Amino acid sequence: MTMNKSDLISALSTKEKLTEKNAIEIVNMIFDSFTNALKKGARIELRGFGSFTVRKYRAYMGRNPRTGKNVQVGSKRSPFLKVGKELKERVNGR
Repeated sequence: MTMNKSDLISALSTKEKLTEKNAIEIVNMIFDSFTNALKKGARIELRGFGSFTVRKYRAYMGRNPRTGKNVQVGSKRSPFLKVGKELKERVNGR
């Protein structure tokens, strides 16, 4: 089973008795806030769930799997989630 953004919106709308439009606005506001904070290099901590940070990766030589040729891959930043202890325990049924 996969939960996607529309499933989250539906669940929020149903549980809190909101219109779908309001639920969409709330979910988008949260995601936009997270994205903007991570772009600025901030750390996001959700107690009992985990913390989001941005990891920086240096440039490196990669390989194009289709052609086999070496390619220069530029440096990049990527979001990273470190899962919290409480979430791990809930997933494992403890």
